[in-house]
Amino acid sequence: MKSITIEGQLRTESGKKATRHLRSQQLVPGVIYGGKKEINFSAPATAFKDIVYTSEFMLTDVKIDGSTYRCILKDLQFNKVTDLLTHVDFLELVDDKKVVATLPLKFVGTPTGVKEGGKLVIKMKSLKVKAFPKYLKEHIDVDINKLELNENIRVEDVKLDNIEVLNSPRIPIASVTMTRQLKQEEATAPKTAAAAPAAAKAAAPAAAAKAPAAKK
Repeated sequence: MKSITIEGQLRTESGKKATRHLRSQQLVPGVIYGGKKEINFSAPATAFKDIVYTSEFMLTDVKIDGSTYRCILKDLQFNKVTDLLTHVDFLELVDDKKVVATLPLKFVGTPTGVKEGGKLVIKMKSLKVKAFPKYLKEHIDVDINKLELNENIRVEDVKLDNIEVLNSPRIPIASVTMTRQLKQEEATAPKTAAAAPAAAKAAAPAAAAKAPAAKK
């Protein structure tokens, strides 16, 4: 699994004044919780770029005053006006303690329904799961090869070992829908099929009229 390293410094002061001072120095305050104790720290705003502006799931090693904390990102806060990062929350991973994380979905294969002219519609890009740290993964593979036209893959169809999925089981995560062209083709097909026997029936008397009379 991918991981990044962030080097920070302990925060000894709290409150709005201390926080404003940090941000004026291009530092972002953060907190690490879930371990033996809560750690308040700060780090340069640029240090968070690779983990904030990505849809990938990765681990973070936060190094503070000689200690390293293996974490996952839990929450981000941004300034509503400037859109700058203002606070970061991390959850420290403890081997014998389950954690809740959001893992991205990776759809594998080409649906049968798409090969028949349908369109793949992705309805969910991630799942909320609960597991021990050692079972966390970069993404969850979802096989969509057998997905037919007008069918769904639901949360309950995703089977994972040692990972509990917390989303509602009946929620669809992907489906194959009919395109407009395919709908038009299906709408005209019955009319064409019905017109063929009628045309043949109408042509029969005309053919009989043109046929020469039999000699007596």
